[in-house]
Amino acid sequence: MRVLGIDTALGACSACVLGGSTVLAEETMVLARGHAEALLPLVERVMAAVPGGFETLDRVAVTVGPGSFTGLRVGISAARAIGLAAGVPVVGVTTLSAFLAPLVAAGGNRLNAAAIDARHGHLYFQCIAAGGRTIVPARHVSVRDAARVIGSGPMTIAGSGAAILGHELRNLGVDAKIADAEIAPHIAWVARLGMAADPATALPKPVYLRAPDAKPQEHMRIPRR
Repeated sequence: MRVLGIDTALGACSACVLGGSTVLAEETMVLARGHAEALLPLVERVMAAVPGGFETLDRVAVTVGPGSFTGLRVGISAARAIGLAAGVPVVGVTTLSAFLAPLVAAGGNRLNAAAIDARHGHLYFQCIAAGGRTIVPARHVSVRDAARVIGSGPMTIAGSGAAILGHELRNLGVDAKIADAEIAPHIAWVARLGMAADPATALPKPVYLRAPDAKPQEHMRIPRR
């Protein structure tokens, strides 16, 4: 199977093509904004490096959140369009799962957590046991509450909020190891998870764990007649 992976959910714009277990081409740009302008040219460069191009794709995988509201829409819209044009299914992969995947693959008997900095002292957070059993499902939670719900550890953490959570855990006496503090998951893991996903259930729809910051101004509404 050949999978195109796309990620614009967080602080990077990334794409790769995975053929079986081999990364055939990939590119990542660190971006705070501007994903909409950068993504399609980036995808075109990645696909140009793959023999056969778009016609050889079997599937498209895209990150569906949690992450930037704008970034999610950019990536999901592009993935759906490419899937439609290529006549292949599109699957969604959460950013938390993509951070957790390499920790699970590494083995060991520690708890594994993904922590994405959601600002204002909060995280997007998920914790699983070594065998994959969910300890704490994906949620938007304060750093303090995330640390307290974990228990005694030991813990391995990945994600842009890993250092923040690790500091809080160590203050509580928990053995916390930072495996990866990158701002976005490695795009190859997005493609790997997309390869294993079920298109019937892993839908390319945004996963929002909190309400948007922008809210309608009720006092500015014009009354209906």
